[in-house]
Amino acid sequence: MKRTLIKIYIFLFAVMITRVSTAQVEMNFKFDTPYGNNKEVGKYTTVNGAKIYYEEYGKGQPLLLIHGNGGSIRDMGNQIGYFKSKYRVIIADNRGHGKSELKTDSLTYVQITKDYEALAKHLHLDSLNIIGWSDGGIIGLLLGIDNKLNINKIVAMGANLHPDSTAVYPWAVNEVKRMMKEVKTKIAENGMSKELNLQKQHLFLLGDQPSITTDDLTKIKAKVLIIAGDKDIIREEHTVEIYQHIPNAQLCILPGETHYIPASNPALFNEIVGKFLEKPFQRPDSDWTKW
Repeated sequence: MKRTLIKIYIFLFAVMITRVSTAQVEMNFKFDTPYGNNKEVGKYTTVNGAKIYYEEYGKGQPLLLIHGNGGSIRDMGNQIGYFKSKYRVIIADNRGHGKSELKTDSLTYVQITKDYEALAKHLHLDSLNIIGWSDGGIIGLLLGIDNKLNINKIVAMGANLHPDSTAVYPWAVNEVKRMMKEVKTKIAENGMSKELNLQKQHLFLLGDQPSITTDDLTKIKAKVLIIAGDKDIIREEHTVEIYQHIPNAQLCILPGETHYIPASNPALFNEIVGKFLEKPFQRPDSDWTKW
């Protein structure tokens, strides 16, 4: 049982970004500040029936960071450390992650999006920017599509619109299916434990969700930076497709980088994102017939 759960936690898009460290990708999760377990700033609030844990750092314009599947606040410690000197950084453990309660039998991106809308209301955020990584990128796009918050800019790193192999590389799709089968077998053999239920719901997010259309993307009013590595989990053509359907967007596919760049090369990632957030949005065009 324990070995199975460890194997499950080694993958999952950003599920295991806190544990993945290979010869190909090395990530930094060593911080002087105990992000995700900081008793000095950590707080709980109840939104939509679940206790959600969050932390705040710095002052200025609100900047919401959203972590990936199976992860927690600590996963984005590189971004907290970089941006807290310029912004009021707000980061929560997603529902069913870290210290936040699950309180549902069917975890969805839509539910997590509603949680963030409620958290923003609780914190009286009149306007904000968003940086989302993996599942966090998906949630960032959904927040933009909903248009219930006054969002200035969204950075979506490694996001996808749907979970099949037209958007995600087949090796990832197949691995999620294999792990789901393994979890179902363990449930049949041992019954539904709290830990297995959580794993099942995390895998359901990856295997069966999201369901976003390109028409949905046209509803986004915020300025958006779509970003990915050139060896991401998400297909490059799908990343481009997302970019092409957002009215005010910029695209950045980073050479020699992966899905894990926020932790494997945070200096580059933070510099690019920082410039996007700080500078006025521009969308120049190479079409000289418009000049």
